[in-house]
Amino acid sequence: MASNSFGNIFKITTWGESHGKAIGVVIDGCPAGLSLNEADINQELALRQPGTNPYTSPRSEKDQAQIFSGVFEGKTTGAPISILIYNHDADSSKYEPIKDLMRPGHANFTYLEKYGIFDYRVEEGLLPEKQPAEWQQEP
Repeated sequence: MASNSFGNIFKITTWGESHGKAIGVVIDGCPAGLSLNEADINQELALRQPGTNPYTSPRSEKDQAQIFSGVFEGKTTGAPISILIYNHDADSSKYEPIKDLMRPGHANFTYLEKYGIFDYRVEEGLLPEKQPAEWQQEP
């Protein structure tokens, strides 16, 4: 069965599509008392913002993470942390002309194999290595 959750003690579950209304992550197993705020997350997201150079997506998406649970007054509470990023520049109509093509580097085939359906809108999709916002730490 396909899963978008990783880890056992410290568990991360990602959700959403790049051309959907939003993407998000739920982080479970984070201890209470760690410093965490939206400004720190958004500072990191700004480093990989699309539309800022010729090597990124031309979309004018400014990723702004919002913490919905698990943090109080800048400290983790020990409860699951839910973070959401709304997609404001999603336009799947641009993919209509090529909707029947598998696109290397866009995870179409991987998505088909993992979920058993072909969603032509998948550019970064549900696959964690292709999420529009980088949930993983850079090496």
